[in-house]
Amino acid sequence: MGPGSLDNAKADAIAGRFRGFLPVVVDVETGGFNAQTDALLEIAVVTLTLDELGAWVRDETYAAHVEAFDGANIEPAALEFNGIIPDHPLRFALPEVDALKKVLAPVRQAVKRYGCTRAVLVGHNPAFDLGFLAAAVSRCQFKRNPFHPFTMFDTATLGGLAYGQTVLARAVSAAGLPWDQRDAHSAIYDAERTAELFCNIVNRWGNP
Repeated sequence: MGPGSLDNAKADAIAGRFRGFLPVVVDVETGGFNAQTDALLEIAVVTLTLDELGAWVRDETYAAHVEAFDGANIEPAALEFNGIIPDHPLRFALPEVDALKKVLAPVRQAVKRYGCTRAVLVGHNPAFDLGFLAAAVSRCQFKRNPFHPFTMFDTATLGGLAYGQTVLARAVSAAGLPWDQRDAHSAIYDAERTAELFCNIVNRWGNP
């Protein structure tokens, strides 16, 4: 069997696992809890793939610091929680539309590469992340959002099922994965740990 056949088999396995949907992990850091009024400040996207043994693994990470949109609300308590300094000169923040292009274009490419129909957002309490993503897409009139508008995979629910833990740090630790509280609440770190937790649970369950 040649490399092309192996690639086709891998794509078929990925597309077939979730009936044509491609799970992609997203984490956002924001200026509050209201997706319509509060700033999107960071977004990280982690794509998933299968390793040579057919196990789900973390693939690539794409991330951007985001400029607060005009008129955005930013709550001081939110910045205290996530440690973001919005006007820090070394953030190199992008306008929302450019941030969306940076992180969503690779998702569209992955959906196409594996022969899937849509991406499905994986997150820890993902309604929050999907809400902020959808609000940014709407503000920017972004036409190429690859994510399903309402279907999500929730690692809080899955963590509760698999390990009896719904807090991300506790679920990750219960899965035997590393967790460093000093790095928590950055979009990249939380998205990558969420991706590892999701893969761990899917791999434990096996194929249907």
